Amino acid sequence: MDAVADSEPIGSLLLADGKVRNVADQATDMPYKDEYCCAVIVNGKYLAANPTAAAAATRALLKGAKWVEANPAAAARLSVEKKYLASNPELNTVAISHLRYVPSVSGADQAVQSAAAEMKIAGMLSPSTNVPDLAKRAFVHLEGVSDQWLETLQVEKVAGGQVPPDQDIRLYAELILSDTQESCCKAKPVLASQK
Repeated sequence: MDAVADSEPIGSLLLADGKVRNVADQATDMPYKDEYCCAVIVNGKYLAANPTAAAAATRALLKGAKWVEANPAAAARLSVEKKYLASNPELNTVAISHLRYVPSVSGADQAVQSAAAEMKIAGMLSPSTNVPDLAKRAFVHLEGVSDQWLETLQVEKVAGGQVPPDQDIRLYAELILSDTQESCCKAKPVLASQK
């Protein structure tokens, strides 16, 4: 195998184990590192019937993203403690530390426009698709959900919730590889009879 695309935390584990080398990382390399992720998708019928609830849910998700950005280690621990994923806090901290959780209404709007344009180039949309019109219909500005609201939104920084600035991700990943706890990414022993 010459190349593989993978996601966190698997990428950090493979790097730490010396099994791969990084060629490109969408979290740190241009042009991908500046792309906005992620958008909230709401069904049009639901939005029409429940605009207040859709706006409230979107604000809650944006606030949560801002909290994760401010408290990545705390978010990692919480998601494992609540059993939202099969991992351990250290492994999840490594994964989260590679990602950005900076909410932006204008960033999401631009991402929809950019994705639509790229989809047209890739042939996923008809050549006759009016990209600006499609993007305008696909992205809805909700009451009380704006970049200005996000700028004024304060989230608590919890004690021990941050990743130390001098943390070496590879050392953390090596520590995790030596861990005996079960996780989604650890190699499972294979019995000779199963081969």
